Amino acid sequence: MRPGSARRGAAPPGAAGHNREVLDRHLPTDPGATGHRLRFGAGAEGIERMAASLGGAGFAPHRHDTYAIGMTLHGVQTFRYRGQRRACRPGEWHVLHPDEVHDGVAGTDAGFGYRILYLDPYLIQQALGGAPLPFVPDPVIRPDRMDPRLADWLRDIDEPLDDVHRVEIALAVADALRRHAAAPPVRRPPLAMPALSRVRDLIATDPTVRHPVEAFEAVAGLDRWTLARQFRAAFGTSPTRFRTMRQLDRARVLLRAGRSPATVAAVVGFADQSHLTRMFKRAYGLPPATWVAAAGPPKPGAQLCRASSTASSAATAKAPAAIR
Repeated sequence: MRPGSARRGAAPPGAAGHNREVLDRHLPTDPGATGHRLRFGAGAEGIERMAASLGGAGFAPHRHDTYAIGMTLHGVQTFRYRGQRRACRPGEWHVLHPDEVHDGVAGTDAGFGYRILYLDPYLIQQALGGAPLPFVPDPVIRPDRMDPRLADWLRDIDEPLDDVHRVEIALAVADALRRHAAAPPVRRPPLAMPALSRVRDLIATDPTVRHPVEAFEAVAGLDRWTLARQFRAAFGTSPTRFRTMRQLDRARVLLRAGRSPATVAAVVGFADQSHLTRMFKRAYGLPPATWVAAAGPPKPGAQLCRASSTASSAATAKAPAAIR
């Protein structure tokens, strides 16, 4: 919970009316939802949209390599983030940076629900023109301080997204991140984005392959120390972690298609089923079986987040000025 906030579950002074107005105007509140439910909407390359409700046990500590930007719809969502317990109430937003460990539990017995956007940092990179990723130090943001366009993108998560929508969402999120970010870091040399993109694509093309660092140096033309520093600044995570998350991207699809965890572990390159289970829970806060039960079978048009490719990101960078 934020320092100085009221008792758990209480709304900040003057916020209740505004929060309700935001919810009524933008998002359904999904009243009465109980248990663990995850519903994936229509996405795009590098973008995932999800509606979730949790009752009882919450998410275990985990981290993912995407930005996570969501609005609480009902109940009180609490989570530990960078050493503090925070609370996000109806209408408030939470912004989580890639690779930051967090959990998620209900602040009251009523459980909580939210809708959320997950965005590939590479997509944000294109919107930022190659600048280091912005870091938002306070993860809870009042509704009156967040761009209402973001709520619009969560109102109907089943509405298909085309390339124009993809550009608009990336720019809206990038603008929001910059607006709420900490002071700019000390000026550093420009990121070697073409070189870093080649390494990223090498990993994403086949994440079952464990490449030696010498292969990354050869592809990038950078020494391993510069490569490690710049890869994290550009994409919010390390090459090793990026590979693991791409393995888990494939695992989620196969698990929802009904493949057994042991088979999935072998197909996506984990040592065994227990290795898959450990990595899955660290990334999503739930073991595979619980996650699959909460998500249910895939629905037509629903899409899990995929890492953006260099080609599609280049197209984003060249979008018409009227869109950008």
